[in-house]
Amino acid sequence: MSPTQVVVIVLVVLAVVAALAVVGRQAARRRALRARFGPEYDRLVAESSSRATAERELRERERRHAELNLTPLTPESRARYAAAWEELQVRFVDTPAETVRDADELVSRLVAERGYPTGDFDDQIARLSVEHARTLSDYRDAHEIRLRDERGEAGTEDLRRALVHYRTLFADLLGADPVAPVPQQRGSEQHEPQQREPERRDPGQRGSEQRGSEQRGSEQREPERRDPGQRGPEQHEPERRDPGQRGPEQHEPQQRQPDRREQERRQPDTASVDRAHDVTSR
Repeated sequence: MSPTQVVVIVLVVLAVVAALAVVGRQAARRRALRARFGPEYDRLVAESSSRATAERELRERERRHAELNLTPLTPESRARYAAAWEELQVRFVDTPAETVRDADELVSRLVAERGYPTGDFDDQIARLSVEHARTLSDYRDAHEIRLRDERGEAGTEDLRRALVHYRTLFADLLGADPVAPVPQQRGSEQHEPQQREPERRDPGQRGSEQRGSEQRGSEQREPERRDPGQRGPEQHEPERRDPGQRGPEQHEPQQRQPDRREQERRQPDTASVDRAHDVTSR
């Protein structure tokens, strides 16, 4: 093998290794973008002309996000925002349209206090997508319903859903979920099911109640037990009597006294006896 051939083989191997490294690096960056942006990655890929274009946009969002000076909320600010949200939910029952507009303003104030821009909605979405991508779909839906309400095209149920969507991003920005679910509007035909917390009971109390129910069940199933010596009304022991004592159904036959005529017939004639005696003596 000539030196030229050796050089060519080495260059080919290096090119293959470099290509594999580039492909591997791109795959790793793609996985990182998908894990960070979640559903926003799939949405942007579907709306872009190619996957590479969408990934360039997402990397640009990361660059602009790194330029922000984000600040966490203090405990006092978090408590203040949570109380303001609870007040909004109470007002929604009577004034749903006004409450949704106030909810949009409250979310915008919270976004600004965290350090995000609030001038342009699309730019705000792009900056929020880096850390809050999983709640952006709710934020977009809430914003769209608010715009429809300004045109008079949103109903009460739409406004309730908008408040629920605002609540999703609001809780994500707070870093916790201190707000209660959205109440139902009076007269609404559709009701959101309420989750009832199971009643907590003392384990000893549950055990006693279970034993009580088992005892009641055994009382219903178990037949009545009686004393073997005690007989029910349907079983009568035959009456024991003295052998010498006869009952009314056993009567001793009475000896009938012969009447006077039978006695006279049974007695021998005295005169005949005397005559027979005289003949014998002669």
